[in-house]
Amino acid sequence: MSKVVVKEMDLNGRKLKLETGKLALQANSSVVASWGETVILATVATQPLEEDIGYFPLSVEYVEKHYAGGRISSSRFIKRETKPTDEAVLTGRLIDRSIRPLFPKEFKDEVQVILTVLSVDQDNDPDIVGLIGASAALSISSVPWGGPIAAIRIGERDGNLVIDPTMEEMEHLNMDLVVASTKDKVVMIEAQANQISDGVVLEGIKKAHTHVKEIIDLIEEFAKEAGQEKQTISHLEEEIEEALIVEVTKLTKERIEKALFDTEHPWHEATGDLIKRELAIQYAETLTPTIIAGIFDKVAKEIVHETVLKKDKRVDGRNMDEIRPINMEVGVLPRTHGSALFQRGDTQILSVATLGAPSLQQTLEGMEGERQKRFMHHYNMSINPFSVGEVKRLGPPNRRDIGHGALVEKSLSAVIPSEDKFPYAIRVVSEVLAANASTSMAAVCGTTLALLNGGVPLVEPVAGIALGLFSDDKKFQVVTDMRAVEDFYGEMDFKVAGTKGGITAIQMDTKLAGLSFEIIEQALKMGKEARLTILEQMNKVIPAAGPLSPHAPRVEILHIKPEEIGLLIGPGGKNINGIISKTGAQIDIEDDGTVMISGTNFEGVDKAIEAVEGMFKSVNVGDILEGKVVRLAPFGAFVEIAPGKDGLVHISQMAPGHVERAEDIVSEGQVVKVRVTDVSDGKVGLSMLFGEDIKPESEGRPRSSGGYRNGGSGYSRGGEAGRRPFGPRRGFSERRGPFDRTRARFERKPFGRGGGRDRGGRGGFNR
Repeated sequence: MSKVVVKEMDLNGRKLKLETGKLALQANSSVVASWGETVILATVATQPLEEDIGYFPLSVEYVEKHYAGGRISSSRFIKRETKPTDEAVLTGRLIDRSIRPLFPKEFKDEVQVILTVLSVDQDNDPDIVGLIGASAALSISSVPWGGPIAAIRIGERDGNLVIDPTMEEMEHLNMDLVVASTKDKVVMIEAQANQISDGVVLEGIKKAHTHVKEIIDLIEEFAKEAGQEKQTISHLEEEIEEALIVEVTKLTKERIEKALFDTEHPWHEATGDLIKRELAIQYAETLTPTIIAGIFDKVAKEIVHETVLKKDKRVDGRNMDEIRPINMEVGVLPRTHGSALFQRGDTQILSVATLGAPSLQQTLEGMEGERQKRFMHHYNMSINPFSVGEVKRLGPPNRRDIGHGALVEKSLSAVIPSEDKFPYAIRVVSEVLAANASTSMAAVCGTTLALLNGGVPLVEPVAGIALGLFSDDKKFQVVTDMRAVEDFYGEMDFKVAGTKGGITAIQMDTKLAGLSFEIIEQALKMGKEARLTILEQMNKVIPAAGPLSPHAPRVEILHIKPEEIGLLIGPGGKNINGIISKTGAQIDIEDDGTVMISGTNFEGVDKAIEAVEGMFKSVNVGDILEGKVVRLAPFGAFVEIAPGKDGLVHISQMAPGHVERAEDIVSEGQVVKVRVTDVSDGKVGLSMLFGEDIKPESEGRPRSSGGYRNGGSGYSRGGEAGRRPFGPRRGFSERRGPFDRTRARFERKPFGRGGGRDRGGRGGFNR
């Protein structure tokens, strides 16, 4: 058994613990990292490659386990974990972006880091624990690495920064900022915020960097006792490249510069690949394609850096803070609910918005349980290889697609109207039609335009921009709206999105061993100026949300008392399903009594509204109504005057003369006109006599021996037995604005008009 090494510290009132020598001993290194009762096993494995593949083969996998949260999957058929959830992919990407810059460029062995979640306590987010565990495992491994690093989460509330908030506290904060750094510099930033000022975000980054140092001290102490000797790195290949680089540079520099500075045919990855293939053929007898590619990239990087840092210009001639020409168009597709085309330089995005009934929210299942997601954004680039001029086999969305889609979703979430103000499920798909960097930020702009075109009343429009970096030992230069070549040969990808009021999302990663606060501050400043410029142009195209598309569904809101939900549902769902089947509308009910009726058949929606309102409408003596005979009895007939609400017409109130049997006058299913004669104890007395035929002496409380349907209450109660079988409650994690309980019970909000043949209803009731 290996020596067990344990180090721990207090981190914001909860114990952070690192342990090795007990689990997964066949890995190159393994660390069990725990914070509170959240536990993650971090492992590192490495092996040499048979041949150099031209890039560093690092893979980071974040593996969720349902048992970590004490759960069994709610799927009826699949109980074991299958493909990673989007949340797992995003966490793996966050950790990858944090650790990748610190590996030596000469190190080309394959490295795999796996973070397996063993326990989740619902207080301490496992993403922070996973990153700390990965840092500790790499620090004690034999893999050469420039860490350790650590991460801190920062929240904001009422102008105050909150360090390492719990998962429950995060629900009430206006900012979720994660910063990973070494003791000296910041290596990764990811943020979602509710229009937080640039100054507060910068303050949060600095505070996170200050507090991260004590965690790094713990990891360093841990590595001193448990660390292995690091592998040596061979520099022979680099020496060979240096010997040949002069010749290759002399022969190819003119070709590279011509391609880099070609304004008619912008540089993208395929351009460089074409030149590399030609060079590989020319030097096939002396150099491998991998060495050729390394030499080429080194020469190209030197040319781009020299152009920016020494000649003070960019490869396309723009100023450092200049945005490429922007073209925008909304309403480009005739049948969709909202659409927009956003083009910035050679990057072109088509964003399409679709509105649906509230029940069409996405249910997400994970270790912590189930939750609902009302606003969904999906980004497609990998399935559009034509966007970069390539030919590729189509497959499912890759990790980059998932990451970029989530970034756009974060950028817009703060401005999506609350469900009580706009009761729709919202999905936007951004198709990348042409890519030359900054596609995710273009998708932010395109999504904003598509939502406004679709009639979604955003709190504020959102725009995004990506910034790059070039630096040497003496100076640095941040560039606005970088192109692909500046991304590939630059040193930073700083994406920032926001409104005129503040930041809504940030995603930053770098190829350096970290960024200084001076660089970050400059990027934030230039990013703000750029997004304000873009927002101004967007405002000229569509200054406010337009009307809903005639093809979008209509959603109406009613309010009933929570204790009346069972009455609306009815026994076994009889009442609610009856309304749905008759009207074709879809009905969703919240536990607070909010009733949402939706459908594209507006006549059906109106009928469903009428039926629900009628069910709870007050009945007063003297009201004249029409109803259907639902049951005959020896003493009279029961007439349904509203769904689930019956009244009794005594045989003495059916005709002016003597009536022997009710069936002599009416039959089941017949629609009759009735007059309310009595309302007491929930029972309703009815009469079919009007004018001179009225018999005052026999009116009043109806006399019967059989009572009313469902126990004589006059209502189909259903009760709690009718409530719970219709699905889980709405998601526990998505915040929604409180409903206004001072509204009239049947107040409703109309949202749009339109047509279409889709009846909307599902034949069942969705909670």
